[in-house]
Amino acid sequence: MFISSDDLTWIYPSYALYFHIGETEKKCFIEEIPDETMVIGKYRTQLWDKQTSSFLPSTPGLGMHVEIKDPDTKIILSRQYGSDGRFTFTSHTPGEHQICLHSNSTKMALFAGGKLRVHLDIQVGEHTNNYPEIAAKDKLTELQLRVRQLLDQVEQIQKEQNYQRYREERFRMTSESTNQRVLWWSIAQTLILIVTGIWQMKHLKSFFEAKKLV
Repeated sequence: MFISSDDLTWIYPSYALYFHIGETEKKCFIEEIPDETMVIGKYRTQLWDKQTSSFLPSTPGLGMHVEIKDPDTKIILSRQYGSDGRFTFTSHTPGEHQICLHSNSTKMALFAGGKLRVHLDIQVGEHTNNYPEIAAKDKLTELQLRVRQLLDQVEQIQKEQNYQRYREERFRMTSESTNQRVLWWSIAQTLILIVTGIWQMKHLKSFFEAKKLV
């Protein structure tokens, strides 16, 4: 599902998509990432051509700005790239990371009113490893390479499990805090009802005594 600028979309490990943006428009995505996990993003842009009514490769002068924030909204990457680019970062805090892309407005003025298609590929964890390159560099046999892949997968699974435990702990703390607030609110309501009842009884008693009905 594609959404308007400044809204958020959730994406998942090794996920590829494309979206359309206009001048100065921003698209943001949410990626849930365990701590100490590498993320690689690759993108390429295509420019809408009115004459051919199709998307063509963008000119080299077109720029894309990439900004990434951690779960504490701290900026961990903010950089200007070209029409095609690759960005990399490593998470240090588990949770939802925000990945935002927007076009270079000065360059976009060349096709004001047009559209830009952005193809985005996000890879997380062991999906970022180029195993053929690793095998060639370390001179690994097919069996050794397979063992390396399994070890990386096990390590990523452990990180995912730790992240799930972290989420469960936060959810438990939030639930306990909510339950405690509900309890104190119920107690406060009960005390208010009791005080109000006592005040009404005294007021009615004073009223009846003033009227000499009791």
